Amino acid sequence: MKNIAILGSTGSIGTQTLEVARANPELKVLALAAGANVERMEEQVREFHPLVAGMWSEEAAADLRARVADLPVRVVSGMEGLLEIAVLQQTEVLVTAIVGMIGIRPTIAAIEAGKDIALANKETLVTAGHIIMPLAKACGVSILPVDSEHSAIFQSLNGEPKSRVSRILLTASGGPFRGRSREELRNIRVEDALKHPNWFMGHKVTIDSSTLVNKGLEVMEARWLFDVGLDRIQVVVHPQSIIHSAVEYVDGAVMAQLGTPDMKLPIQYALFYPDRRPMAGKRVDLFELGQLTFEKPDAETFTGLKLAYRAAEAGGSMPTVYNAANERAVGLFLEKRIGYLQITELIEDAMSRHRVIENPGVEQILETEASVNEWIAEKISER
Repeated sequence: MKNIAILGSTGSIGTQTLEVARANPELKVLALAAGANVERMEEQVREFHPLVAGMWSEEAAADLRARVADLPVRVVSGMEGLLEIAVLQQTEVLVTAIVGMIGIRPTIAAIEAGKDIALANKETLVTAGHIIMPLAKACGVSILPVDSEHSAIFQSLNGEPKSRVSRILLTASGGPFRGRSREELRNIRVEDALKHPNWFMGHKVTIDSSTLVNKGLEVMEARWLFDVGLDRIQVVVHPQSIIHSAVEYVDGAVMAQLGTPDMKLPIQYALFYPDRRPMAGKRVDLFELGQLTFEKPDAETFTGLKLAYRAAEAGGSMPTVYNAANERAVGLFLEKRIGYLQITELIEDAMSRHRVIENPGVEQILETEASVNEWIAEKISER
C-alpha cells in the first residue's frame, strides 16, 4: 500500500491521478486539495474517503464542510491547508498538480518532511529550481516528473550515467497554430486556442501549448530536473505526439519513450517508480501511424520559446518574471481583455523592465511575482 496526497485534485492532472488510483487499489488517497470546484471535490471525497480535504478559499471550504458533514474528513483552507496536507504524516508521495507558483511552499514543506514529489507543477522548478533540487538531494527525496516530456526523458535516462548524455531532445506538438505566420495569429480567438490537436489539458496549459510558452517552461524545468546546460536542450516539433521526448548519448545513440498521448502513463510511472504496472488503454500501432515527422520550432513567430531561453540564461529572478507575466497574460486572454499576440508581448515587456535578483529566496520570488502582476494590472488599466 502506498499513501498519497494530491494538490490540484479537481484539475486535469489531478482527476487523471485519481483514475490511476481507481485502477490500482494499492494506492490510498489520504488527502486532496483544490481551488474552487466544491461539487467535484465532494464527489472525490465521497469516493476516496481522504483524511483531509482542502479548498483555497474559506468560503469554499465552509461549503464543502456542510456537504460532507456526514463523513469523517477534516476540511482545511488556504495556504495553511495546503501546507498541512503537504506534510501529512501518513503519506509517502505528494502529487503537485496545482497550477501556478502557489505550489512552491507546499512542495518545499513536503520535501523537508521527507515526502517524494510526483511533480506536475512546473512553475515550482521554473522559479525555484535552485532551491528545490538541492533541498531534495539534502533530504534524500525523489523528484519524479509527471509531465509527459520529462517523464520520457527520465525513462530514457534510466540506468545511464549523466556524464554520457550529449543532449536532451524535448518534443513539442507545435500546438493548434503550427505553420501559421505571426500575422495569421493576430486575430486568434480564445475558442481556437483551446483546441489542442492531441492532448486534453486545462485551459491555462492549453493556451501555453499554443504559444510554445509551455515548451519554454519545460526547457527551464528540464534544466533543473536533469542538471544539464541550456545549450544541451533542443526543442523538436513532433506533431503526432507519439515520441514524448528523447535523450542523445555521446556515442550517437538516441533513447526515446513512445506512447499514445495519455497522461495516465507518466502519472502511474511516477507513483510506482521504479516498478511498471499494467495499464489499460490504447497502445501505439506503428503500422497505423505509418510515419513520424519532425520540424524545427518557429521561435520567430512563437516568441514565447525564445523568451524562455533568454529568461533562463539571465537566471535569478528572471524566470519568475517570465512565468508570472505569462500566467497573468493568459488569464487576461481567457477573459478576452487582450489579444492573442499580446500574451508574449506582455512577457517581453515585463522582462525588459526587470532588474535580476541573483539567487532569490522564496519571499523574493513571491514578491517578484506580485510586482509583475501589479505592473500588468496598471498597464492594462491604462488602455
